[in-house]
Amino acid sequence: MGATKQEVNQKRSWTTRLDAKKKRMESVKGFVDGMVIPTNHIVDALEKLIRPGDRVVLEGNNQKQASFLSEALAQTNPKKLFNLHMIISSISRPEHLDLFERAIAKKIDFAYAGPQSLRMAQMLEDKQLTMGEIHTYIELYGRLFIDLIPSVALVAADKADRHGNLYTGPNTEETPTLVEAAAFRDGIVIVQVNELTDELPRVDIPGSWIDYIVVADKPYELEPLFTRDPRHITEIQILQAMMVIRGIYEKHEVQSLNHGIGYNTTAIELLLPTYAQSLGLKGKICRHWALNPHPTLIPAIESGWVESVHCFGGEVGMEKYVAARRDVFFTGRDGSLRSNRTLSQMAGQYAVDLFIGSTLQIDQEGNSSTVTRGRLTGYGGAPNMGHNPGGRRHSTPAWLNMMTSEDPLARGKKLVVQVVETFQSGNKPVFVESLDAIDVKKDSGLATAPVMIYGDDVTHVVTEEGIAYLYKADSMEKRREAIAAVAGVTPIGLSHDSKKTGELRREGLIAFPEDLQIRRTDAKRSLLAAKNVEEIVEWSDGLYEPPAKFRSW
Repeated sequence: MGATKQEVNQKRSWTTRLDAKKKRMESVKGFVDGMVIPTNHIVDALEKLIRPGDRVVLEGNNQKQASFLSEALAQTNPKKLFNLHMIISSISRPEHLDLFERAIAKKIDFAYAGPQSLRMAQMLEDKQLTMGEIHTYIELYGRLFIDLIPSVALVAADKADRHGNLYTGPNTEETPTLVEAAAFRDGIVIVQVNELTDELPRVDIPGSWIDYIVVADKPYELEPLFTRDPRHITEIQILQAMMVIRGIYEKHEVQSLNHGIGYNTTAIELLLPTYAQSLGLKGKICRHWALNPHPTLIPAIESGWVESVHCFGGEVGMEKYVAARRDVFFTGRDGSLRSNRTLSQMAGQYAVDLFIGSTLQIDQEGNSSTVTRGRLTGYGGAPNMGHNPGGRRHSTPAWLNMMTSEDPLARGKKLVVQVVETFQSGNKPVFVESLDAIDVKKDSGLATAPVMIYGDDVTHVVTEEGIAYLYKADSMEKRREAIAAVAGVTPIGLSHDSKKTGELRREGLIAFPEDLQIRRTDAKRSLLAAKNVEEIVEWSDGLYEPPAKFRSW
């Protein structure tokens, strides 16, 4: 006969996580002052508060890094801390991987590994780390509340008071999400801050969510990842931008959107006040954005194109400009930006009409990836925004414009645009017969190939040759033909039967510049609203303060 409910309840504790947390916190009472860990005791504190085998989430997104805490963790004793399961959205710093070389950490789950992608691939090949999964940002954040619940969260903030209230300022980014996942499951939350102060400009995260704060020996690292110098924009990129504005934004009435961070999308932003203005499109396209505060968006903001921008994170040098443009950006009472990577990714997934980005490889069916041989990059948020979310129910002109069926239950579709030049640097073709991601899957032991954006989500492909309107293709054969027709002299492009080009143009499956009333000779740098960073500063009335590496004057 089984045990009674009363007998079971007498045997079981329902506070094991809380009890374990209290025990850990008891171990550091000797040197912690209230909530404050002395800066010079951080390594000792981490060795006591973290246990071997713990799941540790470390703030390291593609801009903001908990750099003091990551360096301290890498200095801990591998005999005391080992087999850690690290969760890092963006593997961006050397010590993120030093943790594995020193055998402090064993397993990794991540979303992006740009600066460390080559080393990451090599370490995986050398079996120095165990791969969990490569995620999108939203997917990784979601799993923190389901099956990757952290034991410890290590994050960064601008300022804290002695009660643990945090001010995260313009670069709030993913901090609240990481903290919440740990704080409300009796995990330990440790925050590095630049400054301990009596009064905060605003409270971004309440102190009741925080266990410890430590003043870092220097401010957390922040990378100006979304700044592009217009001096480097080419005439080919300007031509592509003109085609996008005329052949996609105007054609489909795109009002809400997300831009990637390449020079091709930078060119679009700088053509809005000039080329798009000449087409009479102001107020008809590009009104609402899910976007970091790109400096190259300043001319469009100043000339009245942009109504709202919600940001994933901040951008170095844009603080004063954002504070002075409250009607456009989401700001706190103190005037500084309130970014939120999780919410902006959600907005980019469900609320915008269009995602436009670039990639390193596209196959004949439109599948693409930034993961190539020997380079385990990951993909960040692109797959979240670069797919058609089946849960969407609200309609907009652009979304409805993707309907190609008379079925009474037909739905619209998000526009997912890939804009690429047919060859990347080093004369490597972007259009390939087979993605390197398939080989990476085999070499890395991944369960699925790390595809960034699947072909059936892609509605348009733009190259210097023209636009392929893939959403119109009624068969895989037509889809392949449309892609090949704009793939230039790549292996995919050379397979195209040029006799079919005219037919594809008549059917509206492809469009060349001349089909869009664009003269290739008009694609000149003179069209750019700002041709260098200095001119962007002038547009901003001196409010934009670019980092030193972007100052050429």
